[in-house]
Amino acid sequence: MRGEDPNQQAMFSYISPEARVPKDHPLRPIRAMVDSALDDLAPLFRQMYSHTGRPSIPPEQLLRASLLQVLYSIRSERMLVEQLDYNLLFRWFVGLSMDEKIWNHSTFSKNRERLMQFEVATAFFQATKGLAERAGLMSKDHFTVDGTLIEAWASMKSFRPKDDRDQDPPTTGGRNPEVDFKGQKRKNDTHQSTTDPDARLLKKGKGKESKLCFMGHALMENRNGLVVDSRLTEANGSAEWSAALDMIENLPGAHQITVGGDKGYDVPVFVDGLRGLLATPHVAQKDKGTVIDGRTTRHDGYQVSQRIRKRVEEIFGWLKTVGCLRKTRHRGLDLVGWIFEFAMSAYNLIRMRNLIWAT
Repeated sequence: MRGEDPNQQAMFSYISPEARVPKDHPLRPIRAMVDSALDDLAPLFRQMYSHTGRPSIPPEQLLRASLLQVLYSIRSERMLVEQLDYNLLFRWFVGLSMDEKIWNHSTFSKNRERLMQFEVATAFFQATKGLAERAGLMSKDHFTVDGTLIEAWASMKSFRPKDDRDQDPPTTGGRNPEVDFKGQKRKNDTHQSTTDPDARLLKKGKGKESKLCFMGHALMENRNGLVVDSRLTEANGSAEWSAALDMIENLPGAHQITVGGDKGYDVPVFVDGLRGLLATPHVAQKDKGTVIDGRTTRHDGYQVSQRIRKRVEEIFGWLKTVGCLRKTRHRGLDLVGWIFEFAMSAYNLIRMRNLIWAT
């Protein structure tokens, strides 16, 4: 028998969002891990807010919503708020009831300053890493380091000489003024972006175009490909080596470890720095001028590190495609660094979910 097509829909529903989400939905284990990590941050949240006054939007809900933005490649807070209004799955994950009012998109920007002040992204990353350590998913002996360029939210037309950057921009061309760069020498020493002064002009290699960008760094453990530490720095010629040494120095313990890397790390300042930190450099050898010799390459562990080190590219690939960090939507080294570290936590959660489901 043909069913009816009523024009008037029911006014009430007695099914909760919890009941509507399938038991085997991929977000369920992530929600469990996120709740456990946020429980560890409860003392920090109590320190962040006053004991009197009007109750704020719970920071736990803001962080869960921001995590959804990374996991589902939502490019703006406006679109995220729109999704939260009608998407029952998102409401369930954040912890909102069916009838609860959604906050304004500007709430994220206002509260992010407080979250940055108390370094919540770092605390959340450490909490999620603690979950992986307690589950026995992290290696303490073998690591890989690498860096990537994160394109800044700034146009090349904003990269102007420092002595006249306060002058009015060209008026011809409407909203997209015409600027002729031909014949000009543009360097970070003499020029600066008026849109994002923290961005630096750099090119990835010979024959590549120069871009205003930041440099992101990741230290990966080799057992399961989880991120152990991350940094976002200015883009310059030595940032990869200095950031990598800083991350390796912060590793707990004083035992011998191995650190893999690509040919860009085959330089004396990095290799000698690793050996000073009781770390064996398993970096790829340059064709000419290598500082890695047979004392390292003759071991089977070196060949294993060379195979596994390429897995770090999966982290940056996920970050730039799913995490929408091929070109950042924010400005300033501190803010972009906060977003970068938070996205690394999201990657670890996805990776841990896949590892746990596989077992």
